[in-house]
Amino acid sequence: MADAAGIVLAGGRSSRMGTPKAALEWHGSTLVRRVVGLVARAVDGPVIVVRAPGQELPDLPGEVEQVEDTREGRGPLQGLAAGLGAVGDRAVAAYVSSTDVPLLHPRFIRRVLAAFDDDVDVVLPHARGFPQPLAAAYRTTLLERIELRLADDRVRLAELFDECRVRRLDEAQLLADRDLALVDLELDSLVNLNEPADYQAARARPAPEVVVQGVGTVRAATLGAAAQAAGVERVVATLNGAQASRDRELPLVAGDVIAFTADSPPRSSRR
Repeated sequence: MADAAGIVLAGGRSSRMGTPKAALEWHGSTLVRRVVGLVARAVDGPVIVVRAPGQELPDLPGEVEQVEDTREGRGPLQGLAAGLGAVGDRAVAAYVSSTDVPLLHPRFIRRVLAAFDDDVDVVLPHARGFPQPLAAAYRTTLLERIELRLADDRVRLAELFDECRVRRLDEAQLLADRDLALVDLELDSLVNLNEPADYQAARARPAPEVVVQGVGTVRAATLGAAAQAAGVERVVATLNGAQASRDRELPLVAGDVIAFTADSPPRSSRR
């Protein structure tokens, strides 16, 4: 059994945005592709995307699982139930994220999960002025309790916390993790995009600073962008000395170190 899974709530059409947030462009990728990739970098269990009924999602990595809400319009508690149901007994806890947090850093996810233990059911950050239930860790066995609430039409996620053992993390507690403070001192991991202006402001930010070995510091939000900056076309890349990838849409964050190795040319081009 893995210790932690990841659940990303893709949502449906946003009345304010005029289009599903999940499909919004983000530095050559999409919001949902970026957030899914960031969550996957921080958990050791399955990553599950919960979509609205009938919602079509942009392309996602093959290992990402997709499930559909059984009912629309019942808020994030319904999506949480669908995600936890898909996790099953493959993880003890699940980090739950919305899809509109492109500045999320894997180090933030790890900090939240590090506070999870046998004495709590939910690790709930309280930062940037609000509790953050869609940037929290949930015990997967909460599913039965959640389903009972849904059956009684008690759909407010915040009310679930009255029935659980909740560990709340304020900003000081979050940033006591020095590794997190170094890469996300302002806790931009919690910046979500509720209005078109939010999206435009976040999209206008420069891409993260990453280090490409042999090249130096570049700004790149994806492995493909880093490859372009390094002048590499077909690549195998090692991320932070461990994770090897050919995925050009692999999301990058501040502090990443990438080592590229030129891939072999196609057989047809060999002489």
